[in-house]
Amino acid sequence: MKVIQDKYDKNKIQTLPRELFEGRIFVIFTEREALKAVEYLLQQDVLGFDTETRPSFKKGNSHQVALLQVSSHDTCFLFRLNRIGITDSLVRLLEDCSITKVGLSLQDDLRMLNQRRNFTPGTFVELQKEVKDIGIEDNSLQKIYANLFGKKISKNQQLSNWEAETLTEAQQRYAATDAWACIKIHEAVSKMKQTGDFIVETTAATNTDNLSSQNSSQES
Repeated sequence: MKVIQDKYDKNKIQTLPRELFEGRIFVIFTEREALKAVEYLLQQDVLGFDTETRPSFKKGNSHQVALLQVSSHDTCFLFRLNRIGITDSLVRLLEDCSITKVGLSLQDDLRMLNQRRNFTPGTFVELQKEVKDIGIEDNSLQKIYANLFGKKISKNQQLSNWEAETLTEAQQRYAATDAWACIKIHEAVSKMKQTGDFIVETTAATNTDNLSSQNSSQES
């Protein structure tokens, strides 16, 4: 029986072993490469989906989405949108209704992508909604992943320059891990829904139990 928390303690995350995508990563710079990548992705049954945008450290300044990462179970493609934009092949992928694409905060990602080029989103699954169906109230990928798998997804590269001439190995692994982790969460939640083999501990109940234990220890 799997035990999960309704709200995961962020202080515990730093004590967990690190999770990292160990599969293949391809950085896409051209329309031809994008076409080949999309042909591969359209053969999969489920895809993890995420985006990255160059951070702005000045009030009122903003940037367009720079990177689209789409992952299968073992291969992730990083589309450099600041170089190639949203190609016809990417529109085909984004509008596809036959393959489940899973992600977190999809409304924001799709809005940002639509600012680069208009398209009608196909089949997407919002993980924040999925995890709420089993009693998890957290919205962040890091907390949800730690809750389900007991591992830490590092966010050290989140505020790095996603429009850099070359993405570092650390940036590539970070981006790929976020997209791939979405698949793992989706499949874990789907299995839990199917089997019902889990228990959700509420934060309030956990805190009460800890307090009771402390009081018992003091009395004895």
